[in-house]
Amino acid sequence: VGHMPNTAYLAGLGIATQLWLLILVSFNFLQYASSGLSAQASGTPQANHELPAILLRSLTLSFGLMLVLWLMKPWILDYGLQALGAMGLNREVAETYLNIRYFGIGFELANFVFIGWLAGQGKTRLLMRVQLGIAFTNIVATLALVFGFGLGIKGVALGTVLGYVMGSMLATLLAWRLITNQSAKTKQTASISQQGNWLEFIKENIFSKKMLRLFSLNKDIFIRTLLLTLSFAWITRLSALQGDTVMATNALLLQVLTISAFALDGVAVATESLVGKSVGDLNDVLLQASRDNDIFKTVLLRTFMVIFGLAVCLSGIWWLALPLFLQVMTELDMVKNLALDYRLIVALLPVIGAGAYWIDGVMFGLTAGKQIRNGALTVAVLFFPLTWWLYQTYGTTHAMPVIWFTVYFLLLARFVVLGVLLLRKMSPVA
Repeated sequence: VGHMPNTAYLAGLGIATQLWLLILVSFNFLQYASSGLSAQASGTPQANHELPAILLRSLTLSFGLMLVLWLMKPWILDYGLQALGAMGLNREVAETYLNIRYFGIGFELANFVFIGWLAGQGKTRLLMRVQLGIAFTNIVATLALVFGFGLGIKGVALGTVLGYVMGSMLATLLAWRLITNQSAKTKQTASISQQGNWLEFIKENIFSKKMLRLFSLNKDIFIRTLLLTLSFAWITRLSALQGDTVMATNALLLQVLTISAFALDGVAVATESLVGKSVGDLNDVLLQASRDNDIFKTVLLRTFMVIFGLAVCLSGIWWLALPLFLQVMTELDMVKNLALDYRLIVALLPVIGAGAYWIDGVMFGLTAGKQIRNGALTVAVLFFPLTWWLYQTYGTTHAMPVIWFTVYFLLLARFVVLGVLLLRKMSPVA
């Protein structure tokens, strides 16, 4: 899209993508719920029955959410694009893109479920196959539709939809094989057959208290994710209010943070696992008696060093590679020139954001849901009034510096606030 002749296309895609994230990422609790439940069920004598049931309940919930989102579509798109500052041609581009993406919303919600269900069982190779299938189909279909059939922004959206359709089909096939193979290995009858028929199986696992449990799981994570996504939506709005060139530029530059986040999240996930294990070791009588959790402190120190070391390397790479990255991403000279004016600020994003990703891993490893939620609420209370005041005061003359201060503040505030809450949580066992 960056190679299309008008900045409005890139600006419109940036706005549309942010609104789509706001809609979808708010429901990634589907992933956490199915992951936790499938992890608990794995390895138990009831696994052959429970794992298919968990998948069925989670997919049913995702289907229900899809229906609600479809019913609310006119209001979501209208008020959402208005709130993000879309106008003129960039709004037309955003609406075109979102109207097509909506056809894949059910498949994207189902993808959250499959990710969690497979990850909870430790089936990461199967998970990787599904995600590679989505990415490969998306890339090939998009290139064919845009360059082969000349569909432009419609082709970009349709290619993504086709990717998630393929991913859901592949995930369903792999899940079915996994369920049947597990039943065969344990020489047990498939769980549905044990219930007598499909209707009994559905009645037991959907119209029951077990279904209600999915609604209560991860509510704290839902609140945290929603607030975080709203914060980035606010940054998008501030950019959109400055016109297509600023919006297009920041849409590209924020990809630096997104790409870096994938690398930093790898360390954050490892941190989550190691922290959880170290806290579990507190159940040892000697460790509990001494009240000296050296393993936990060692995990904190080493993961902190690793993630910041990686962040420094990423910042160095971005400083060197940003001109090439921009050259590949767009042919719009005004966008490239404005982006290069903020080369250092953007290159430092991995270092500035590393603490936020690390502390997230620590808190998730501690299963500190309330602290995660309270931290997000505290950051939001600080973030929105301060950044609005700054924008109202300096936005007309120093819009770009204000916007990037907003990005920095969001990342650093998450680290500091959760860090304080972590110290409070550590105090009883320190």
